[in-house]
Amino acid sequence: MSLKQFTIGALVAVCTFVAQAAAQKNELSGILGRTFTADQGIPGAPSYDPDLRFGKGLTFEVNYARRVMSGEIWSLALEVPFVVNPDQDLHAAQNLIPKQYSSYFVTPAARLNVFPDLAVSPWVSFGGGFGHFSESSTLEFGGPNPGKTGTTTGVLQAGLGLDVKIFGHFSLRGEAREFWSGVPQLNLTTGKSRQYNLFAGGGVVWHF
Repeated sequence: MSLKQFTIGALVAVCTFVAQAAAQKNELSGILGRTFTADQGIPGAPSYDPDLRFGKGLTFEVNYARRVMSGEIWSLALEVPFVVNPDQDLHAAQNLIPKQYSSYFVTPAARLNVFPDLAVSPWVSFGGGFGHFSESSTLEFGGPNPGKTGTTTGVLQAGLGLDVKIFGHFSLRGEAREFWSGVPQLNLTTGKSRQYNLFAGGGVVWHF
């Protein structure tokens, strides 16, 4: 192969890569992790077990994003994280609360990436939307739940993460997102009207 042919071939390859990179404005990601919610004190509960305790529910996220602005060292994308926690276990000393609840959050957001076209890109995300809790119809220690079993709430979301390119159109992502929501209907009072739901997980991003 002559130097001229090699040069032409290299230029064609570079132009093709640049065109493909420019066209990759969309992302679809799948994330697996856990949701963490801090325990809450129950006024008047037995001293040996005074708190409402939350499990660490296995949680899934599907996220679509589209890059809308971009510079050399930053990019801005609009994203729609959809986070589902199908089984959040609960515990309190008295048989008052549902044994578990499921939940989902949908929070359209703006995400700012630093060094979006390099191998490693940190980011932050801020947004808001709504969520829904589906409380169990059964109490923790048995018996029917006398409370309502569906609670919709407004949600604010703040997140941070790191994307690492692995090959082709794919990246690995590690992230943590805090969803500040209302509280589910648990048939008791903890003095709180909002709760923090911290989702931490990792997964794969497809750029297209």
